[in-house]
Amino acid sequence: MRIILLTGISGSGKSVGLKALEDAGYFCVDNLPPPLLRALVTARLEENGETLAVSMDARSASSLIGLPDDLAWLRSQGHDVKVLFLTAKTDSLIARFSETRRSHPLSHRSFVSDNATERRTLTECIREEREMLAGIEEISHVIDTSGMRANKLRAWIKGLADTDRSPLTLLFESFAFKFGVPLDADLVFDVRTLPNPHYDEALRPLTGRDAPVQEFLAAQADAVELLADIRGFVRKWLPAFKNDNRGYLTVAIGCTGGQHRSVYFVEQLAEYFRSTEHVLLRHRELD
Repeated sequence: MRIILLTGISGSGKSVGLKALEDAGYFCVDNLPPPLLRALVTARLEENGETLAVSMDARSASSLIGLPDDLAWLRSQGHDVKVLFLTAKTDSLIARFSETRRSHPLSHRSFVSDNATERRTLTECIREEREMLAGIEEISHVIDTSGMRANKLRAWIKGLADTDRSPLTLLFESFAFKFGVPLDADLVFDVRTLPNPHYDEALRPLTGRDAPVQEFLAAQADAVELLADIRGFVRKWLPAFKNDNRGYLTVAIGCTGGQHRSVYFVEQLAEYFRSTEHVLLRHRELD
């Protein structure tokens, strides 16, 4: 079966992600206790099921410790298993809880302070949840949903769900440094030293996907050299990441606004590696 385990920080978009997987044809189960995972997989096999998506969160954190063993068992049975971990910056999570007026799953867990029972603040709940799920995050493909619209998250989740059984998916992502480095980046490269098309009035409204911007940057000797250096670095170390049994490698390219230079580099890198690797690309600041 194709199995996707969806977990992560509360408020990061797991409900949106699970709905996207359901729309993609996956049989979905929300908030499954981890000890029931193997039984569920067995039941789906008896029903000749081909896909399964399971959401797990901090409410089952105490039993998530056995998840690595469950993953090893599933893969030993020949299943195609992906683990997606959704996260976001703390200020984004606080804003979402404020908008929805929902309480954090851990907010109902009280603690004793100076002989009085107190409730955790939202920030404390988020911090505790990150600590509880840190071990799971290390073995997952991380998706940073900070500032991300629901329709973009749905598109990204569906793109990951459609990936085949390639040993590693190479994911290139453009971003703007002024909005922060993506939390899901494995490798980060800074292209802000290159001439900025933003200062050319004819190029300002365009993006790195447009031919005039591409021609402008291709004519810059520094841009050509930097692109070759990044390409060579990724090509050199890609076998090491594959040998580390990684399912995904996210290469993030950043510039000031995330519209011209970083987009151009991501497009060029994706085109170069697409002939030999399974490649996905994202442009965080572009709708």
